[in-house]
Amino acid sequence: MNGGTVIENVGKWGLWSVLALGVVAGVLAVAVDPGWWWAELVLVPLVLLGVWDLVQTRHSILRNFPILGHFRFLIEGVGSEMHQYLVESNTDGRPFNRDTRSLIYQRAKKAADKKPFGTELDVYENGYTWLAHSITPRPMPEDPVGDLRVEVGGLQCARPYSLSVLNVSAMSFGALSANAVRALNRGARAGRFAHDTGEGGISRYHREHGGDLIWQIGTGYFGCRDDQGGFDADLFAATAADEQVKMIELKLSQGAKPGHGGILPAAKVSAEIAEARRVPVGVDCLSPTSHRAFSTPREMVSFLDRLRDLSGGKPVGFKICIGDPREFSAIVKAMIEADSYPDFVVVDGGEGGTGAAPLEFSNSLGMPLVEGLMLVQNVLTGAGVRDRMRVGASGKMVTASAIAQSMALGADWCNTARAFMMAVGCIQAQQCHTNRCPVGVATQDPKLQRALVVDDKWVRVEQFHRNTVHALAEIVAAMGLDHPAQLEPDHVVRRVSQYEVRTFGEIHPTLPSGALLEGVAPERFQRMWDSVGTDAFRPSTGRLMG
Repeated sequence: MNGGTVIENVGKWGLWSVLALGVVAGVLAVAVDPGWWWAELVLVPLVLLGVWDLVQTRHSILRNFPILGHFRFLIEGVGSEMHQYLVESNTDGRPFNRDTRSLIYQRAKKAADKKPFGTELDVYENGYTWLAHSITPRPMPEDPVGDLRVEVGGLQCARPYSLSVLNVSAMSFGALSANAVRALNRGARAGRFAHDTGEGGISRYHREHGGDLIWQIGTGYFGCRDDQGGFDADLFAATAADEQVKMIELKLSQGAKPGHGGILPAAKVSAEIAEARRVPVGVDCLSPTSHRAFSTPREMVSFLDRLRDLSGGKPVGFKICIGDPREFSAIVKAMIEADSYPDFVVVDGGEGGTGAAPLEFSNSLGMPLVEGLMLVQNVLTGAGVRDRMRVGASGKMVTASAIAQSMALGADWCNTARAFMMAVGCIQAQQCHTNRCPVGVATQDPKLQRALVVDDKWVRVEQFHRNTVHALAEIVAAMGLDHPAQLEPDHVVRRVSQYEVRTFGEIHPTLPSGALLEGVAPERFQRMWDSVGTDAFRPSTGRLMG
């Protein structure tokens, strides 16, 4: 008898077996020992459950396998956790393997982050990437957190901001718990780095500890929204004037679900969330797929100018996951036409995470960070405006080496969300969208939130940041450099076959400054640039890259 037949027979006769055991227990309780009645407390509910399984119509497996079928759903419910802890190796887990998760926890807890016996990675596997060190390393800076910073704010910015090279990426209150927001912001204040609010507005919990904020404005204009869901200039100006707000970030798209809006159901719009978002309590809260304040690149550049003026001259920029490269080219053309430049752009990679996204969006939309960064770097450089604005990067960067690689490709700083989530206790249970986060990070359930003790976790946030920036400073010094701003694409090497390696500079060559304006860029870039205007984000016809 094969395994399938055994399971089939057990499932077929399981209910009758339980029923028979119940009868036997009842007879023994009457004839032998009253203690057998305790068995009925287990067996009778099982019989009732089995009968219900037979008559219900929702689950086919329970109709054929009463009682036993529930074990299938139980195993399915904990399958990801069982795989994470019992099956996967140190290096093959997704989205973050055990080695990476352990490194985050160790740095957050200020524990030893060293390993013996060498790398477990296959250094001869295609795609293996490394950084080029020097035989003449440089001395470490005395204060890496204080020294590894970048000033954000161009010629049109009256109030530039000195930003850490590593900051908390966009995560909204509502997606995160109140305690998680508290811990992140308190850690950001202690560690001298910035905390991006996400598009859900500035909550009371962002304000408790006074950490520096990057205020993200999404399509819902939460926190600066009128009664019709449009942009309210007066509300924006009042909030942006807060000294805690250091930068304003207009969200165009994010890597995990670019082009996808959403609705927060009325039942989830609590008084606290309504307060942060400036929406009515208990009413569906819509995040549209696109902005209402502008519809063309020219209008977008004008809107960013308006935000900078309304904020009193604070740095203003936008976040984008590259999809159609022509759209970013059109935005840059609009900047040149208006002779007005945002202070920064944050490039989000398609590998970025979120609390909830359709699988097809996460898996199939959005340019990965490496290609997105190089596209932005090439368009800005080719248009001769790279020196007018800063570039940030976000998307699955949690280690100092990953940060160094992104900065070598053109990023001036990096943001990470999931690493800081792990610093406050996230175990990658991937229950963010269910409101059942077991460690209180991504839930609004007060009983689950109590697991996250702010007084303990903010220290881990600060320590993770400090230790990671210190590791970045060590890597940069080992490469013979004084600051990550000196990193270049040729500092990063990738194996492209068993017998061939190439630098990122060879794989992704950077356009000469002004090449697009002079008409001498490679054909695929030049044709893309020439095809777009400033009155639409992309042409109605034509290929993406020439």
